[in-house]
Amino acid sequence: MPSPTTPADQTQLKRSLGLFDSTMLVAGSMIGSGIFIVSAEMARNVGSPGWLLISWLITGVLTLTAALSYGELAAMMPRAGGQYVYLREAFSPLWGFLYGWTLFMVIQTGTIAAVGVAFARYLGVLWPTISETSYLIPPLHISAGYAVSLSTAQLMAILVILFLTWTNSQGIKYGKRVQNFFTVAKLGSLLGLIAAGIFLGWNRETVAANFGDAWTARGFIPVSPGLTPESMFGLLVALCVAQTGSLFSADAWNNITFTAGEVQNPRRNVPLSLAFGTGIVIALYLLANVAYLVVLPLAQVQNAPLDRVAAAMAGAVFPGVGAVLMAIAIMISTFGCINGMILAGARAFFAMAQDGLFFRRAASINKASVPGAALLFQALWTAVLVLPRTYNPATQAYGNLYSNLLDYVISSALIFYILTIAGVFVLRKRRPDAERPYRAFGYPVVPALYIAGAAVILALLFAYRVSTTLPGLIIVVLGVPVYFLFRRAVN
Repeated sequence: MPSPTTPADQTQLKRSLGLFDSTMLVAGSMIGSGIFIVSAEMARNVGSPGWLLISWLITGVLTLTAALSYGELAAMMPRAGGQYVYLREAFSPLWGFLYGWTLFMVIQTGTIAAVGVAFARYLGVLWPTISETSYLIPPLHISAGYAVSLSTAQLMAILVILFLTWTNSQGIKYGKRVQNFFTVAKLGSLLGLIAAGIFLGWNRETVAANFGDAWTARGFIPVSPGLTPESMFGLLVALCVAQTGSLFSADAWNNITFTAGEVQNPRRNVPLSLAFGTGIVIALYLLANVAYLVVLPLAQVQNAPLDRVAAAMAGAVFPGVGAVLMAIAIMISTFGCINGMILAGARAFFAMAQDGLFFRRAASINKASVPGAALLFQALWTAVLVLPRTYNPATQAYGNLYSNLLDYVISSALIFYILTIAGVFVLRKRRPDAERPYRAFGYPVVPALYIAGAAVILALLFAYRVSTTLPGLIIVVLGVPVYFLFRRAVN
């Protein structure tokens, strides 16, 4: 019989995800295309090999700390919806909704759209017909800075998203099989890239230059005029700004909490999968950056064509075929990432709908015992986000709207992470007798350190990256009137 706090439909979800499946979902959702690209901009921010590695280490500590803290909430409330549920229970339904609103509008759907186009771009290396400049519908300008188009790359991204939405609608067993296969494949690909760099591409002169002078800033782009990583405060700001790239690359580890209603023995397996999955990925990310730095001089990392650091490294190790090998590796990585995020995200919207805070149809499950309607709503909005383009009249270059939205929302995501971990403290006080099969590691010191560290990063982003942080806050705030509209509709 369902508990008073568990909607009846949630009892019909099938607990089909074991510890291995859950760990693969954590790791697979985290590894997309970011690790192969963002180190270039991070290196331009911090200006030295040593501080580049420290940047990734900071991301690793923050991510692992957050994951270990989330484990307590996941063990307390092992239900579909995850972080949405934690914020609702710790603070109020409004805070849960604002997270779910941002998740639907940008965080989950925007990331799926971005990774879908990344898949198509690298498919274009093997099949040149797939290109963002090969148009089925040329750009239609809707304002000075925005247009809508349908290129072959955009079409391919939409088709991949729809295909994986369909496979996930056929039952959790199909989604987990795809996830397990592609996560194992992408972990193998990333390990292969690391091994190739360290064992085949080791360049003594490069190692001497990068690690013999690991801390002197060079080749950097100042965060703002006069503020450079050559000063202590400038370095602190540069490290915080660099977290935009690395935290984005390491994000989505919390997706397993959305699927807790389908995890076997969730009070044990969700916390363990969070620890194992994030630990594996962070270790690989650090090793990947070591591989970049033993093959490529820092200047080549900073100025890799189109920021494709991994491709530049692969080209140096395997001249002539490196680009093809990296294209295949990134296609495997992005395909698995899309599948994991599609699988997990729909469960959050399903939980919101059961509370009357999303489209009512999304509260149902289909014959395969998965939230088919929520999967469909997620796919449709994601496809919409693939179509708009940004336009720079000065360079006549087109970008992607979701790329801007993702920049905007990094700060908002940090706000919700901070609030969720603060929820550990709130619920310890409010519900001291609640069953806690797992307790946050190092409580209260470790969760408090995360809150403090993330708050410093957030404050400096708001101070020095206003153009990309304030719009994210606006997206969150716009959810407030929408929340009351949903509440009014229910009542």
